[in-house]
Amino acid sequence: MYRNGIKRVLDFCLALIALLVLSPLLLVITIWLHFANKGAGAFFTQERPGKDEKIFKLYKFKSMTDERDTDGKLLPDAERLTPVGRFIRKTSLDELPQLWNVLRGDMSFVGPRPLLVQYLPLYSKEQARRHEVRPGITGWAQVNGRNAISWQAKFKHDVWYVDHISMTLDMKIILMTVEKVLLRKDISSETNVTMDEFTGNNI
Repeated sequence: MYRNGIKRVLDFCLALIALLVLSPLLLVITIWLHFANKGAGAFFTQERPGKDEKIFKLYKFKSMTDERDTDGKLLPDAERLTPVGRFIRKTSLDELPQLWNVLRGDMSFVGPRPLLVQYLPLYSKEQARRHEVRPGITGWAQVNGRNAISWQAKFKHDVWYVDHISMTLDMKIILMTVEKVLLRKDISSETNVTMDEFTGNNI
């Protein structure tokens, strides 16, 4: 009952309340990023696969500029990540616009993180089970290593969550997420500013 009904009702109500309460903060961050990103805008949008692999548009605060090299190619992430962007990532403030995704029903507060559309053909049958539920702002993989763990470990955590969804588990994940954010842990992988690209061979 929780998985197929109560969870969605709670998501909608909590997202609506959060958007109303946090609207002043969202406005301040938007203005702050408008100047910090050197004209690149304050919001980042990208198509991601959701429940049943349905594609939706994900919203985040933009933490990088759009600076390019002499050939017109985007500079590496580490060079485009601004000090302001680094701060909102470490504090997870860049995820706040996803409250709109939760309100719309694209996402849940808790669930496997929505990854890139280009990864869809690369998943094994077991890994693809992560799309049996709505993706989340936070999830079991995020509180068990986030970007600091391997893709294989991440997918195992995602599928484990799909098989064990409950209100108690969601509350535990939210509390663990708050702790992670306060300690600013597991933001980056060992080789990249965020997370290494998934190729299907690097699990």
